[in-house]
Amino acid sequence: MFDSTSRYYEIETASLSVFGGDGQARQIAYKRRRFIPTSEGNVALLEHLVVQQDRLDNVTYTYLGDPTQFWRVCDVNHVLLPCELTRDPGRRIKITLSKY
Repeated sequence: MFDSTSRYYEIETASLSVFGGDGQARQIAYKRRRFIPTSEGNVALLEHLVVQQDRLDNVTYTYLGDPTQFWRVCDVNHVLLPCELTRDPGRRIKITLSKY
């Protein structure tokens, strides 16, 4: 369902029975809630100094070679919303190799 590099890859899939107006039950598959993991086991590569106009996808591409891995940078910096990381020039954000 998800690529092996996705943050949801290892999250358990669950299902829910839903009854439609016709009384027929159908199963809906979904991923369980994902919690931001601890930083334990991550190897720090460096810190990035945020500058005006930085975008997290570009920062992630520069350091990790894949803009879709922005979630790894969010996780290690304990941030839920990616825009928080690049909103304030002068902020230092951690870039790591994840334990995933």
